[in-house]
Amino acid sequence: MRTRGSILIANIITGLALGYTVANIGFGDYAELNRMFTFQDLRMFLSFAGAVAIIVVAFAVLRVRRVPGRIHAGVVPGAVLFGTGWAISGGCPAIPIVQVASGYLPALVTLAGIAVGIRLCRWANTRYLRIDSGSCAG
Repeated sequence: MRTRGSILIANIITGLALGYTVANIGFGDYAELNRMFTFQDLRMFLSFAGAVAIIVVAFAVLRVRRVPGRIHAGVVPGAVLFGTGWAISGGCPAIPIVQVASGYLPALVTLAGIAVGIRLCRWANTRYLRIDSGSCAG
């Protein structure tokens, strides 16, 4: 039986290995991300496409099935905001952490923006939008 401590250590080691790999292949570099979004260099785009293909095959082999249902109301606007933020800041929420660890301190602004954005989203949803969060709790 696995303990919480051993799972935490495994997660930390895996995260460090992934961060090291992402930083060393250049995927934490803003210029690299910009080249992907402007279709000047398809290396990163093809890497993501390959990862999706591997997951599709793994899900097929493991017979993981999605339960059909309605798309949550927040998925499309959330995806648009996420993609816009990614294109502007040069990374998804994990990339600025890699950038800071690599010595690129302006990524701290991105991390601050993520924290402020989460708070603003919660505030706006509570006050104005009232979109169900889709929580499994309760």
